[in-house]
Amino acid sequence: MIKQLIVTWLVAAAGIAVSAALLPSVEVAGGVLGLLVVALVFGLVNALVGPLLRLVSLPLTLVTFGLFSLVINAALLGLTAALTDALDVGGILETVVAAIVISLVTAVLMFVATRVLGLASDKA
Repeated sequence: MIKQLIVTWLVAAAGIAVSAALLPSVEVAGGVLGLLVVALVFGLVNALVGPLLRLVSLPLTLVTFGLFSLVINAALLGLTAALTDALDVGGILETVVAAIVISLVTAVLMFVATRVLGLASDKA
């Protein structure tokens, strides 16, 4: 369980790093330590605030066939940027694009990590 938590944290940090490298509006200050702090805060925001926002916006998400979840992810990323001094994401459109990049990179890296490291969410 601890192994999966650490891998998820590092994968989130990698997603944020790729987003910062690809998008000029996304800036992470503080080097690797700043990146790890941003990933930690992003994970906490996703775990604590994310489910509530997803529940409240469920009807709109269903009407838009899931596309509103991109807006929710961008809002969570914006909240993370507001809570930390190490992350700057720019405006609304840039935040949505950054959230898409982070989601894609995280999905691919988690798929690879699951296959390579043998991580499973429901091992009995």
